[in-house]
Amino acid sequence: MKVLGINGSPRIGGNTDILLDRVLEGAKSAGAETEKIILNRLKFVGCQECREIPDERPCIVMDDMQSVYPRIKQADVIILASPIFFGSISAQTKAMIDRFQCAWASKYIFKRDMFAEKKVGAFILVEGTHSENYLKNAQLIVKIFFNVINVEYKYELFCPGTDKKGSVLNKPDCMEKAFQLGEKISARQ
Repeated sequence: MKVLGINGSPRIGGNTDILLDRVLEGAKSAGAETEKIILNRLKFVGCQECREIPDERPCIVMDDMQSVYPRIKQADVIILASPIFFGSISAQTKAMIDRFQCAWASKYIFKRDMFAEKKVGAFILVEGTHSENYLKNAQLIVKIFFNVINVEYKYELFCPGTDKKGSVLNKPDCMEKAFQLGEKISARQ
């Protein structure tokens, strides 16, 4: 089983990164092959809404997103992790999701589902407050994204009150839930 973690936080080594690593540790301990993408280290632009879908690749814009599409296709499980910024997912996460407009157009306009294989998904979310509205907003965006690429939104881990860098390390319940989530994801087959 291949588990792909996508870190949408601009803060490497921050709460989102720590929790994602912990989930991946749990998955690896249960026998999964794991990989992590750090969006903030990639060089890519936002969606250009070109409406041109080439046959040989998902998107015509040639940048680091070209390495993301096949990794998502090859994974059995997708774990998307993001902090809350201004009541929603991070800009890095949203920019990546927007670049899957090509998948949406392919699926719903051109009737060619480029991400046809079903996958399982998990969403990790951290935020400094305890706002249910922020959680719901972020969940909706991720659920729509997962639906477009045929990922079942099956698991989530929400750790509120984690604003200061590394503060999630002081939340043993979140850390344990993260590890257990990784184990559960890997044991599903």
